[in-house]
Amino acid sequence: MSTVLVTGAAGFIGSHTCDQLLAAGHSVVGLDNFRTGRKSNLALAGKNPAFRFVEGDFTAGAALDELVAASKPEAIIHLAALVSVQESIQNPELNFRLNVVGTQIVAEAARRNGVGRVVFASSAAVYGDARQLPLSEKSETRPISPYGAAKLASEAILLGHAAAFGFTARCQRYFNVYGPRQDPKSPYSGVISIFADRLRTGGAPKIFGDGEQTRDFISVRDVARANVIAATAAGLASGVANICTGEATSLNRLIEVLRGQFAKAPAPVYAEAKASDIRHSLGLPAAAKNEFGFAANVSLQDGLAAMLAAPDQV
Repeated sequence: MSTVLVTGAAGFIGSHTCDQLLAAGHSVVGLDNFRTGRKSNLALAGKNPAFRFVEGDFTAGAALDELVAASKPEAIIHLAALVSVQESIQNPELNFRLNVVGTQIVAEAARRNGVGRVVFASSAAVYGDARQLPLSEKSETRPISPYGAAKLASEAILLGHAAAFGFTARCQRYFNVYGPRQDPKSPYSGVISIFADRLRTGGAPKIFGDGEQTRDFISVRDVARANVIAATAAGLASGVANICTGEATSLNRLIEVLRGQFAKAPAPVYAEAKASDIRHSLGLPAAAKNEFGFAANVSLQDGLAAMLAAPDQV
C-alpha cells in the first residue's frame, strides 16, 4: 500500500478522498490551513491510525517541501486551491498565487523529493463556454474566468514537469461536484447544496437565468474514487481526463427532483443571469474509463438522497 499526501485534506473533495484512501488501506498525510476546509470534515479520517494531519499553508515558504521530504509519499493529490470562479474575478492576484504559483510549488516539491505521481484537481472551467458538446479532452480550451485560466496553466506546469523530470501527472477535470459536506453557507458551494439548503429551511431556491442551463453533476463519492485510482493504480501514464457522468441536467429539472423531497416546497424564483456563468456543460467520460478504469456509478437520485440524508456528516 502507498503513502499519499493530500493537500486541501479538510475540504469537501479532500476529506472524501482521504476517507476512501484510508478505506483502501493506504496511509494518508493531510495538509490544510482551514481557509475553506472544516475540521469536522476529518472526523472519520481522524479515527484511523493511518491518517496524520498537519495544519499549514502549502504556499508558505518551504512548508510543503519539508513535509514531502519528511513523509516520503508515493503520490501527492493536490486539491488545495482558491475554489471560487467569482472570487477569482474579484481577486485575480489571490487566484494566481493559490492556483498557479501554488501548483508550481507542488510540482517542485514532487521533483525535489522523487514523488512518483501527482494528481491535480483541475476543472471543466478550462473549456469555458464551449460551442460543441459533449466536451472531450481534445475540445478547445477557452477559459472565461481567471479561475479557469489558472487551472489550465496549472495543467501545463504539471505535465511539463512530469515529462521533464520523470514522474506521472494526472489532471482531473472535475465537472459539477455535489454531495455530503458541501457547506451550503459557503460562497463557494455548488448549486445543489445551496438549493437543498433553501428548500430544507422552507425558502424558495433562486435560479440565476431561465433555469434551462445544464450541468454534468457528479457525486463527490465518485470524484474521490477517481482520485484514489489515479493516485494508486499501477502503470499510469501522464494525462488529462474529464471526471464526469456524461449526463446533462437542467437546473429546472434539478429543482423539480429536489422539490419532490420536501412537502410544500415553494417554487423557485428567477433572477438575472450572472455574466460569468457558462450556459451548458457536459463532459465525455471515455478517457477516464480507457486510461485508468474509472466510470461514475452514483446516480443523481442516489447521490441527492445521500446528501439530503446526512448533508454534513457522511
